[in-house]
Amino acid sequence: MDARDFIKIGMSAERTLVVPAERTVGHFVPGMPMVYATPMMILEMEMTSGDAIRIALQPGWVTVGTEVDIRHLAAALVGATVRTTAKVIAVERRVIRFEVEAFEGTRKLGEGRHARGLVNVEMFNKRLGA
Repeated sequence: MDARDFIKIGMSAERTLVVPAERTVGHFVPGMPMVYATPMMILEMEMTSGDAIRIALQPGWVTVGTEVDIRHLAAALVGATVRTTAKVIAVERRVIRFEVEAFEGTRKLGEGRHARGLVNVEMFNKRLGA
């Protein structure tokens, strides 16, 4: 399957999250500040990217994260409302590339690029012996 047949440049999505204590660096590392953790921001960016193209995927197909190049620019406290955006910027045969950003209001918290690979779930599970 060729993603270029159904994924289009410009497809996009947005997600909103109110930062819970469980998504802070202090939750994972005692003594660290209770601010939105970089891996949790990246998780939201990945999920937003998946949301941007999910409707175009055929049954039995999903995308999985394959690359991240993210800069975490500013901190957000517990209770902050974080908006994450993702936009398709390139489509290859099996790889979809995104521009991703995270904001608290108009303040940019993070930005970067992310790639997702197109995967047939049945073939993937067979290959892994699942």
